Amino acid sequence: MFQRILVAVDPSPARYSALRLAGEMAESSGAEVRVLHVAASTASLAAVVPLENDAEAKAVLDEAVTILRDRGVKAEGVLARGLTAQIAATISESAEEFTADLIVLSPHHRGSVEAFFNPRVSDAVAHASRTALLLAPEDKTTA
Repeated sequence: MFQRILVAVDPSPARYSALRLAGEMAESSGAEVRVLHVAASTASLAAVVPLENDAEAKAVLDEAVTILRDRGVKAEGVLARGLTAQIAATISESAEEFTADLIVLSPHHRGSVEAFFNPRVSDAVAHASRTALLLAPEDKTTA
């Protein structure tokens, strides 16, 4: 069974399904969980623009860790920063550094044209990582 789980969260409501799934798996196996939130920025020709401020990023991370700890899961949080194009690599590198044996993500569904021009993070992580990857199904409930 999995002993070290990395769950990557973003500000979207889809994070709750990933947290719920990671929490259930950690409860059943006694696994440690690292929550990773990448505070993303986008680059234009003239500047790098953050997509969320530090307080928002920290709030997303702190909430996620609290949700897991309230379930009795041993959890820690890590806040990283990077360009949107670097998110998948950051997740993969964090999983390797944590020696995770499972990565839990929530996929974001989009149309085929949008996915062609802007691949999903979950697809990029699957190609970049040597760690097992579990995509949490979207649901309307909270963790």
